[in-house]
Amino acid sequence: MDKVNVYEKLSLFNEHWSPKILGEVNASYVKVAKFKGEFIWHTHENEDEMFYVLKGVLIIKFRDKDIILNQGEFIIIPKGVEHMPVAKEEVHVMLIEAKTTLNTGDVRNERTVEELDRI
Repeated sequence: MDKVNVYEKLSLFNEHWSPKILGEVNASYVKVAKFKGEFIWHTHENEDEMFYVLKGVLIIKFRDKDIILNQGEFIIIPKGVEHMPVAKEEVHVMLIEAKTTLNTGDVRNERTVEELDRI
């Protein structure tokens, strides 16, 4: 049982859209990631997804609206809801997701991260 400095962990990597595992809570991972640019439209059929903004501004696009998240704000996206994260400038986020959650959900492409690094 050790404490974790989230900002120290974020300083250990620079790649975007590649979540890193910080720890585990029951059947979920606590992850951090850096986002920049547009991701892809995708859905998680079996998992809810939480985005907590640590730094910057994150836009979550839905087919019928956009939600803007500022530093210190979070959103929980229910399973089955199509969405696309967008970061005009670099954004640092914490994600709390089931261990089964694939970053690209129902889409598999060059942005899919099959094996997550633990930092």
